[in-house]
Amino acid sequence: MTAGMRFTFDSFYLMGGISFVPVLVGLFAFSQALLGIEENWKERMENAPKRPRTKITRVLPTWVDFRRVLPTYIRSSVIGTAIGSIPGTGGDIASFVSYTEAKRWSKHPEEFGKGSIEGVSAPEAGANSVAGGAMVPLMTLGIPGDGATAIMMGAFMVQGLQLGPLLFTEHPVEVNTIFIGLLVANLMMGILGFSSIRLFTRVMSVPRNLLVPIILVLCTVGAYSVNNTMIDVFVMMIAGVCAYVLLKLDFSMSPVIIGIILGPMVEGNLRRSLIMSDGDFSIFATSPVCAIFLMIALLTLTIPVIGPKIKARRQARKAAERGADA
Repeated sequence: MTAGMRFTFDSFYLMGGISFVPVLVGLFAFSQALLGIEENWKERMENAPKRPRTKITRVLPTWVDFRRVLPTYIRSSVIGTAIGSIPGTGGDIASFVSYTEAKRWSKHPEEFGKGSIEGVSAPEAGANSVAGGAMVPLMTLGIPGDGATAIMMGAFMVQGLQLGPLLFTEHPVEVNTIFIGLLVANLMMGILGFSSIRLFTRVMSVPRNLLVPIILVLCTVGAYSVNNTMIDVFVMMIAGVCAYVLLKLDFSMSPVIIGIILGPMVEGNLRRSLIMSDGDFSIFATSPVCAIFLMIALLTLTIPVIGPKIKARRQARKAAERGADA
């Protein structure tokens, strides 16, 4: 079996021979470290007072907050489950898409990036829902949805379980045990999270001049440990500097990450489809499944452009009606 055929996390996502992991580390961690250095320098120049330590007085959300984020919970859970059921995707994509959709549907999008509870809950709900969604192709088709389910697939095979449609009829006890285990795992994670939230928030009290060097060291070590080469370290630094410039220009990193992760998959599957159809592009329009997904993609591209115009027209119409009534 060749290296290109092995199902590993890094060999599945390669960009011209360079692993995408250093790029992600640079786009997220290294760029944030650069922003931290800039903020620390500004605080020293302006002699800004030290940030006061905040104490958490309440662990469980209030009923008002829960009612406010409930639609976000449901929407992000559906998005995460749908994305998780697509083999090869993961929690990163679900988090980005859930956050984007939450901001698009929110009545207060200006609060995002400033501590909005909807902005915090959306990516978490989307990422957590991926675990359940990734089990769908694993148990029904025997195709692992992500790296974790690939490991579970090996464990199932060791136990003599043949994954596929017959699994639900031949091994109903094992299937129900898996469902119960997922439910118990979610409950235990909730209990652990709520009981340890005061301990987890202690990281916010770490001084920035101590936290930033630690992040830089971890970024360097993490990028180098992927393939044990300094090329990945340089790639991580270049990606981090580019992300820093884009963040200063108010660009979002989500499309970049989605393109990096799904780009090789799109190219490989497009090439495979064209080979099977002898270069006939019409198969993407004649196939019902492809046509449906193309329509969804078209709507995704047009709604952000048309949506604000429709909303502005409705507001103008309401304002005109109010003026006429007055």
